[in-house]
Amino acid sequence: MALRKEQTTARICIPERPTLRKLKEAAEHCKACELYKLGTQTVFGEGKLKARVMLVGEQPGNDEDLAGAPFVGPAGKLLDKALVAAGINREDAYVSNVVKHFKWEPKGKLRLHKKPSGREVGACLPWLEEEIALIKPEILVLLGATAAQALLGKDFKVTKERGKIFASAFAESTIATVHPSSILRQRSSEDCEREFDLFVDDLKVIADYLA
Repeated sequence: MALRKEQTTARICIPERPTLRKLKEAAEHCKACELYKLGTQTVFGEGKLKARVMLVGEQPGNDEDLAGAPFVGPAGKLLDKALVAAGINREDAYVSNVVKHFKWEPKGKLRLHKKPSGREVGACLPWLEEEIALIKPEILVLLGATAAQALLGKDFKVTKERGKIFASAFAESTIATVHPSSILRQRSSEDCEREFDLFVDDLKVIADYLA
């Protein structure tokens, strides 16, 4: 299912009458951008079909790349903690990323996260669009600028619009907030605690909406 050079997105890889299983299997062979050469494996979304909540991040990290599952590393553990604090059961959610391969650069023995380019985001976006179409979440949650701008446009500002529920082309109810990894990057424990509390406040908006 390799793409010719002039084919720039994963759209051609989407199977007819897609299901989550078919999409996941097809995505394993996607070569719409060069990131398949970097990642250990494709990391597709996970969760219940017709989940009420769909959470979308940027891309898998090192732990996710090795495990083949989204949000299982430090940021994922922080997300789990925040969801519990907000009264949301992760088992009732579907979690995914805009980009399905880990983009990284070496630093010694480490593989450090590198932000995907606009071309890489655009190439991978059809997978996410199909996931959303199948899940049909009651509320779509965009974690961080990459996810928000991929679906809502490059001018969308998470810092300005976070915590607000609005309609989008992808879901009747959509909300954007920070990516949990941004909390882990705070300089002090006090800053981390403050940003975590703000993140939980955003998630509580979702919990109240679902209630």
